[in-house]
Amino acid sequence: MSDTEQNTGGPRQTGERFEQALVNQLAGEFLREQRRARRWGIAFKLFFAAWLLLFLIIYFTSERDISTAGLGDGRHTALIDIRGIISSDGLVDADYVSADQVAAGLRSAYEDSGTAGIILRINSPGGAPVQAGYINDEIMRLKDKNPDIPVYAVLGDLCASGGYYIAAAADKIYADKASLVGSIGVVSAGFGFVDTLNKLGIERRVHHAGKNKAFLDPFSPLREDEVKHFDQLLDNIYQQFVKTVKAGRGDRLVDDDRIFSGLIWTGEQSVGLGLVDELGDVGYVAREVIGAENVVDFTHRDSWFEQLSIQISALFKNRFKSGINHNFNYMK
Repeated sequence: MSDTEQNTGGPRQTGERFEQALVNQLAGEFLREQRRARRWGIAFKLFFAAWLLLFLIIYFTSERDISTAGLGDGRHTALIDIRGIISSDGLVDADYVSADQVAAGLRSAYEDSGTAGIILRINSPGGAPVQAGYINDEIMRLKDKNPDIPVYAVLGDLCASGGYYIAAAADKIYADKASLVGSIGVVSAGFGFVDTLNKLGIERRVHHAGKNKAFLDPFSPLREDEVKHFDQLLDNIYQQFVKTVKAGRGDRLVDDDRIFSGLIWTGEQSVGLGLVDELGDVGYVAREVIGAENVVDFTHRDSWFEQLSIQISALFKNRFKSGINHNFNYMK
């Protein structure tokens, strides 16, 4: 055995010390990596907590501003947005609005003692006639209860069909010269696949109890009696629409059959036809007509949780919906 081996304890002890040093080094690196991961985890949790706190502060502050703004601040103009397709599954922030949402905003505006007048800011292509009818009826009911608070409609880019159905309930209607207004009518559209099935050699099988339960089935030939009945149905809804517009606009409408033909006009043209009273925007109506320049937003918006629930519900409803799928629920 050499002197070097004696001094170092031999090759075995040297190897053991090297292995121990390597293990120590690896363990140290592992601990340092664990500390780094722990620090990043803590930082991420703090960031998430701060983001959540900021979100809650902004959310609840905005909710409070919408629901109580104007209380004790004197007279103001109440603004209610009616934007997007009018549907029972309303989501204001997703360009859908329901009668329940509009009614909630209206009631809040009327209950506020500082409300001098109400503006319905409408930007809608139309939608479900039932929902539009509900809104029109609620406006008329609340106007009768509160005759001292006027209601004005201010039209945006588009106020067509069901959107105008709502506007007709206002005391006066204002629009921009380039707004598109009208489309008073009812339409139903679909497809027929009878020839397609025949060409593909597919046999349609549908079983029903009740002669008309498979009414207007798109995979079956049209029946004359079904078409006649459906046309009568559409005409009945159309006559309801015409009656509502005439009741709301009265003798301001000119004697022109084109008004109820489904055509649309610019805001400038609509003034001449009596569909619109004057040109003007929200600021003009609040300042010059109502006389309360301070505008407070009373638009009812569902909370993010309610919106999520509605979206999930709609997803499942669309996935499992069955029955007649004819598109006659919309005024367009």
